[in-house]
Amino acid sequence: MDGKTVQGMTQDEAVGLMRGEVGTKVKITVLREGVSEPIDFELTRAVISMRAVRWSMEGDVAVLRLARFSEQAFVGIERAVEDIYEEREGVAPKGIILDLRNNPGGLVDQSVLVSDAFLDRGAVVLTRGRTDNDSDRYDAGPDPLDARLKDVPLVVLINGGSASASEIVAGALQDHKRATLVGTRSFGKGSVQSIISLGPDGAMRLTTARYYTPNNRSIQALGITPDIEVLQVVPEEFQGRDEIIGEAGLEGHIVIEGQEESTVGSSVYVPVDTAEDTQLQYAVRLINGEETNAAYPPPQE
Repeated sequence: MDGKTVQGMTQDEAVGLMRGEVGTKVKITVLREGVSEPIDFELTRAVISMRAVRWSMEGDVAVLRLARFSEQAFVGIERAVEDIYEEREGVAPKGIILDLRNNPGGLVDQSVLVSDAFLDRGAVVLTRGRTDNDSDRYDAGPDPLDARLKDVPLVVLINGGSASASEIVAGALQDHKRATLVGTRSFGKGSVQSIISLGPDGAMRLTTARYYTPNNRSIQALGITPDIEVLQVVPEEFQGRDEIIGEAGLEGHIVIEGQEESTVGSSVYVPVDTAEDTQLQYAVRLINGEETNAAYPPPQE
């Protein structure tokens, strides 16, 4: 960066070099596999505003892409639904696809609110720690948004990059039979971290509890298994590098005695071109009735 090598730097140190006053420039030189000469990029510094939710239409099917569970997650879902109905002059979409692929998670309270957007009652997630004080239950309740969406079919897309809060939402909607999950197994990050202050100069992050779905399924190191597994067509140059084992593959991960863990990889590849997105197009066909599966719509007990 600006002629300084980042080799040997920590991530924070490298990011610090990139940051600066808005409008100033930074030159980044990249060595790339398969390219003989370094590549130079000149970037103009700016404040980057990240949209938590983007939406599009695949015919009469609405696709909501939730990138991460920031403070704007639920508000983004709410606004997207409002915009979709406004564009369609009050007519409900034929179905909704909630895309949580490669969503790394974020705020637990936002995962509860997003789940609540599609549920009118029942548990969303359970947390269980060593003591009763470390355990909790978060519930959904009736509101105008879930009443509006009550009869709209829902498909949730997940993959190996869907973690933490994404798994809370996917597990809750799956357990309540509100949505059909399509894709590949999720990451398996099912632990709760608490920040303990160590004074003005630091803090310690300590794992204090684990996440469980409404049906008391542990997420930790196992993840959420989709109702319908659909694999992407991975380009040759990415084959073998598109899969991760997830939480179970991390050194020092929490092991739950007697519980199964992930032992094989789950793909994180998502094509840029929606026409080549096998998982998305399968979900669209499922909602349109062009594909059939016993898991869609979710069988009610």
